[in-house]
Amino acid sequence: MEGDSVTLNSDTQIREDDYIMWKFGAEKALIAKMNKKKQIFSTYNDVPDGRFRDRLKLDDQTGSLTITNTTTEHAGDYIEEISGLNLTSKTSSVSIYARLPVPVISSNSSNCSSSNCSLVCSVVNVSDVTLSWNKGISVLSSISVSDLSISLSLPLEVEYQDTNTYSCVLNNPISNQTTHLDINTLCHTCAGTTALMIYVCIY
Repeated sequence: MEGDSVTLNSDTQIREDDYIMWKFGAEKALIAKMNKKKQIFSTYNDVPDGRFRDRLKLDDQTGSLTITNTTTEHAGDYIEEISGLNLTSKTSSVSIYARLPVPVISSNSSNCSSSNCSLVCSVVNVSDVTLSWNKGISVLSSISVSDLSISLSLPLEVEYQDTNTYSCVLNNPISNQTTHLDINTLCHTCAGTTALMIYVCIY
């Protein structure tokens, strides 16, 4: 999750004369190196693109590397190379997910009918998420987006007198945000106001 810290542990018992290097991405940019015997404990905060500035911490005992205050720019492959009696290499793949916004349910009463209420659930600036309408515990409809940061919206029509429980859910593999529909607040007959009303309820 964005803002959290990620620690990449060294699985190898570090010897005094081992030389450890941490590299990032397909370019294998050097971001940290360590050698206990020569008292080398260095992090390179300005590569690549300054994304690691003031975020790298190297454990001078274990060789583990911690990235603090992470953003989605820190997702990718991290390679640990240890040279000593033998040369070993280990790759760790890190995924960072953005914090999810709360879905907004809105209803435009100018689109009303004698029996149905038109609703839309929307979110902005999201990626790697699924937006869905649920009726109780059943999924009625859903839409997903992968890499690009875009806005999503998903329509729903319900009857004015519907007593079922509806909710709009935004989720990624590690978290979710849910907004529950209050039909009495959002759904009005055609004789009611034509203003655009927005209601958000977080549980």
